[in-house]
Amino acid sequence: MITIHHLNNSRSQRILWMLEEIGVEYEIKHYQRDTSSNLAPPELKEVHPLGKSPVITDGDLTIAETGNIIDYLSRKYARNFMPDENTTAYRQYSYWLHYAEGSLMPNLVMKLIFDKIKTSPMPFFAKPIAKGIANNVMSSYVQPNIDSNLQFVNEHLVNNEWFCGDEMTGADIQMSFPLEAVTARGSASNYPDIEAYVKKFQSRPAYQAALEKGGTYDYA
Repeated sequence: MITIHHLNNSRSQRILWMLEEIGVEYEIKHYQRDTSSNLAPPELKEVHPLGKSPVITDGDLTIAETGNIIDYLSRKYARNFMPDENTTAYRQYSYWLHYAEGSLMPNLVMKLIFDKIKTSPMPFFAKPIAKGIANNVMSSYVQPNIDSNLQFVNEHLVNNEWFCGDEMTGADIQMSFPLEAVTARGSASNYPDIEAYVKKFQSRPAYQAALEKGGTYDYA
């Protein structure tokens, strides 16, 4: 049986959703973030050396990284969740599976870091310097990259029901987390097709079932 090692309020919510969509029997082992540091507990390192979530175990296999898990589950348990290989849809599937964490999320994480820098406790004389550096990096690099990426995604969704066309695939599971993050923070207000897409998949019964089982998840 599949075991998902689920950290509250994390990317592993995507894997819970996929498992509900494909109807595979699984069990959840819950882990809670440290309330002061917001980091994963050390027990997760007993499952995988990096101590990150998501990670699943399936028999003797331990599989980490969301995109890798999604691809594994699609190939073994739900071939309908990935397009036929050597097709345009498959190339889209592969692209979005890598794009979510390779291009979009790094910019969102940088924004989170620089926003925290501006609000972190520091000596009064250092605040103007730190805020000035953070604002400069945000305005000259981070925010323009976020804007161009969101525009790119929104334009794709204008012409596609799902990321690979007319049918939902694992690529949609993978793309859900960054798009939920920007929507929850109000950063998608200028991108109506992103907002509509997020509302659409969040209304799915499997998504709602995963929320009920997963616990705290701010982006829903």
